[in-house]
Amino acid sequence: MLERYPALTYPRYRRYWLASLASVGATQLATLGQGWLIFELTGSALQLGYLGAAAALPNILMTLIGGVIADRFDKRVVLMCTSAFTALLLAVLAWLDYAGVVAVWHVLAIAALISLTTGLDWPVRVSIFPQLVERHAFLSAVALNSFVWQVTRMAMPAIGGVVIAASDTWVIFAFGSLGFLTMFAVISRIHVAMADHSGASPLGQVKEGIHFIWTSPLFRWLLLLTFVGMFFAQSHIQIMPVFADLLQVGESGYGYLLSAGGIGSVVGTLVMGGAQQQARLGHLLFGSAAMSVVSLFGFAACAKAGWYPAVLLLSFTTSAFASTFMVGSMAVLQLTVPDALRGRVMGFHTMGYSLMPLGGLFLGALAELLGAAAAVTLGGSVYLLCIAWMVFSVPMLRRLDGRSLSAA
Repeated sequence: MLERYPALTYPRYRRYWLASLASVGATQLATLGQGWLIFELTGSALQLGYLGAAAALPNILMTLIGGVIADRFDKRVVLMCTSAFTALLLAVLAWLDYAGVVAVWHVLAIAALISLTTGLDWPVRVSIFPQLVERHAFLSAVALNSFVWQVTRMAMPAIGGVVIAASDTWVIFAFGSLGFLTMFAVISRIHVAMADHSGASPLGQVKEGIHFIWTSPLFRWLLLLTFVGMFFAQSHIQIMPVFADLLQVGESGYGYLLSAGGIGSVVGTLVMGGAQQQARLGHLLFGSAAMSVVSLFGFAACAKAGWYPAVLLLSFTTSAFASTFMVGSMAVLQLTVPDALRGRVMGFHTMGYSLMPLGGLFLGALAELLGAAAAVTLGGSVYLLCIAWMVFSVPMLRRLDGRSLSAA
């Protein structure tokens, strides 16, 4: 395993990676708990969409600033601050829920504050690897980071669903707070050297990052495809409580639906981890993106028909194909972005993950009008049209060669 993932041979990265398991697992638990609590309080798909907006918009607004901070300041101190503040917010939510005084606005406000914090946190997380490992271990560090997100997405929803069914959502938030406290304790003991940065003003650095993306066709088109997929297709995860209600499977069934997607994401990550040096990497990226939409169509149809086992299987395949695309596209960007711009450019990439809950507002509104299955089908259709257009109009993406990227 150490030969395949050499980043684990570096003690600082290994400690950071294990701490990330705790904090990212806490993130998954908090997302699960907030979604179920909102649906329990309101029974509204549109309110789930509002939760998605609260979890997305502050992050999007803060991420560009977060990218500058990642490139200018001590990454360890930034992660300590964001971890401690998120732990405090989840502890407050746990107390409100436990005391029986929690209201919808409490959940939305805390989700928005956590989103604002992750706008600083995520750009640091995706730009810290060069300071923890050497370049030959860089790709494995990226893959292992993605693995953390996918494994916790697989395990935590199932565990969380069982915990909610056996106790209450406040327990979920309390465990989430402990996860971020663990990250704080571990990262405080890891020394990370500050990177050199230009003397430009923060605003000038933001403009520099945007200019680089806009004038680099690879980054411009790959980020656009990522954003469209997250907003219109992968955002179906945000309204998963509606599908759980439609299928009448309760809290545990809701957790299993999310876990099936998590297992698929792990498989997709492993597939791309062994295929990043493929000569036809571009074909693999486009093919996996298109197949994620095909699986999503099947997911929506089977959910409408009430076929829960088929929905579980299609949740798995949808996430597996989507993860293959996401991990592959991130690896391409990480291999080609200049180190001096890494925080800002990769921070911009993390906006895609914020567009997923924001897209939940779009799908939630459509679900109120047309039903959840029709809303997801319509969103997937937009993504599929975008894929088809890029296949024929952006040949540089289709011709991506993983061997040349890895050798650069």
